[in-house]
Amino acid sequence: MRYTSTRDNNVSVSAAQAVVQGISPEGGLYVPEKLPQLTVSEINALTKMDYVGRAAFVLSKFFTEEGPDGWEPEELSRCVKAAYGGTFRDPAVAPVKALGGGGRSYLLELFHGPTCAFKDLALQLLPRLLTASAQKVLQGKEIVILTATSGDTGKAALEGFKDVPGTRIIVFYPSEGVSDLQRLQMVTQEGANVGVVGVEGNFDDTQSGVKSIFTCPSLRAELEARDRVFSSANSINWGRLAPQIVYYVSAYCDLRREGKIAAGEKINFVVPTGNFGNILAAYYAREMGLPVARLICASNRNRILTDFLATGVYDRRRDFYTTLSPSMDILISSNLERLLYAVSGCDAGAVSGWMGALSRDGSYEIPETLLKALQKTFAAGSCNDTQTKGTIRQTYTRLGYLSDTHTAVGLRALEDYRGATGDNAVSVVVSTASPYKFADSVLSAITGGGSALRGFEAIAALEALTGVPCPAPLKSLREKPIRFTELCQPGDMAEFVANEQ
Repeated sequence: MRYTSTRDNNVSVSAAQAVVQGISPEGGLYVPEKLPQLTVSEINALTKMDYVGRAAFVLSKFFTEEGPDGWEPEELSRCVKAAYGGTFRDPAVAPVKALGGGGRSYLLELFHGPTCAFKDLALQLLPRLLTASAQKVLQGKEIVILTATSGDTGKAALEGFKDVPGTRIIVFYPSEGVSDLQRLQMVTQEGANVGVVGVEGNFDDTQSGVKSIFTCPSLRAELEARDRVFSSANSINWGRLAPQIVYYVSAYCDLRREGKIAAGEKINFVVPTGNFGNILAAYYAREMGLPVARLICASNRNRILTDFLATGVYDRRRDFYTTLSPSMDILISSNLERLLYAVSGCDAGAVSGWMGALSRDGSYEIPETLLKALQKTFAAGSCNDTQTKGTIRQTYTRLGYLSDTHTAVGLRALEDYRGATGDNAVSVVVSTASPYKFADSVLSAITGGGSALRGFEAIAALEALTGVPCPAPLKSLREKPIRFTELCQPGDMAEFVANEQ
């Protein structure tokens, strides 16, 4: 399979090249030239497999054998087994849990990996895909991985790439835009090849800084002279996004295997998202043939995606809010570019124009015909912090399920969607993180008060109150020394990378 760019249809690279480069030189994102399909018989066969088997099969459609940079099935299978074979606390890797007794609502739990967030599903595999790709196309050059994080990607990327031969990784995070526990996970990271820097700005500043580094010819040339190349662990990298398609396929197969849905029955997925990568993976699964009816995009108070899906206008010239769901505090949703490329009929010129307008003017508007096409598949909703807390409390007291602040946004979006439409199709809410990553907010929501407890005190109180154990990877942070304290301005990020030894 070959990959092209959302901003230049003349680009054509192998899967290995797309993974290594991360982003196309002109700033576009790599996408398959043609999306592979899942047949009914293949989906039926996948219901009988475990997660490792499903992942190997689905990904084999994107990492194919043809060409000098091709992937042997055994090679891909080794990568998948190493990623999922023993690193997740739940043997199902991404289990589906019923929410209540009605059989219409489920949770797809994606937080059983080593960093307790959904990014593990991709970032346990990406280092293996990247190092295998590098052997095919880089002739021994060192890969410098640059990552901007709104909280969870950073730790998952650091954990996945720590001490991986031939790689260095630098993670930039907004210094005041992550939870206490998310920050602690990053600044205590072990590994000789890792670096962590706080950026004195929000996530959009951080992400824009990383993108500008990727597209800076002089900095690329400087790294080339030192036998280094840039790549990314963000979802702008196809090798990070493709593994996320798997868990939507797997969730559907689990529901089929357990008799919760009939063969071919369409379901809804509800996805809390800020950068649009997680829900884009669900869209790709749908377009490949997975029986999915609606995709419900759930946003917090930074509701730029909700507004876009309602009006067709994407306008980042608005107030930025720091919320209880910080991983969604984003106003520039990078992966929306890939969706626009798909629904516009692969019109790279149009996409390039919209992205140019966003960079230059802060906004763009898509034609009414494209908006109507999007609205056939996507619904959208949002909620503020008060509603998020109320949803956490109600879900726990009524259903006995303890959710984090991001999952609560998804639960609220599903409730509002059903109230507005009457659609009672089986719906799966993507549960993106352990509630203990945001223990102070979850504790305050459950108690209904203004708890001042933070960090490990909040964790202990939440455990005592609910009886739900905190995952060991989070509890163990108390004993780890802080390694990284450096801060920089957004404009100094490139200089930091250039000076990295």
